[in-house]
Amino acid sequence: MDKFPEYKSVDVETLIPYVRNSRTHTDEQVDKVAASIKEFGFLNPVITDGDQGIVAGHCRVLAAKKLSMGKIPTVEAKHLNEAQKRAYVIADNRLALDAGWDDELLKVEIEELDAEGFDLSLLGWGDDLPEFATEPDYSILDEMDDDGELEELASGVKKAIQIEFEQEHYEEAQELVKFWREQGGYIGMMLIEKLKAEKDKL
Repeated sequence: MDKFPEYKSVDVETLIPYVRNSRTHTDEQVDKVAASIKEFGFLNPVITDGDQGIVAGHCRVLAAKKLSMGKIPTVEAKHLNEAQKRAYVIADNRLALDAGWDDELLKVEIEELDAEGFDLSLLGWGDDLPEFATEPDYSILDEMDDDGELEELASGVKKAIQIEFEQEHYEEAQELVKFWREQGGYIGMMLIEKLKAEKDKL
């Protein structure tokens, strides 16, 4: 590339969404992005094709409109040919899904921000902040020397099985688990019955 893309401030109403954009945006997500822009400013420019067409940043544009913003920052990626432009619409969204979290560092950051009184709902999770595993208290075992007592201690204790979800399914699964827990549902048995039914089809 001979030069860096050109930055411009443009009227948000003149930007044209890509009609074949396969990425969807819920009202909840738009609200979260709008809250982020309101708190931090418009720090992530919208990428355009040099002719007001949106290549990346559709949700940011929706959020800007929700905030009744006039001009917003854009980057003109004129160097992209038609195939590259269409591919980047997909790649920009997909590549971000491969990122992960360092739970230990994330936990520390969230706790310190909370202690400083920062509004944690602006971090992107809304009110459903991630839950971090805590170290179990093994001190009670130091006072026990009988296998029978250990069995009695374990009796009736529910056990968890880790289940992996693709990134795009995680939030939906989390919401469903939360819903059925609030209803008092036994999620383990619901899962067993579903898996048995699928097995019987084989």
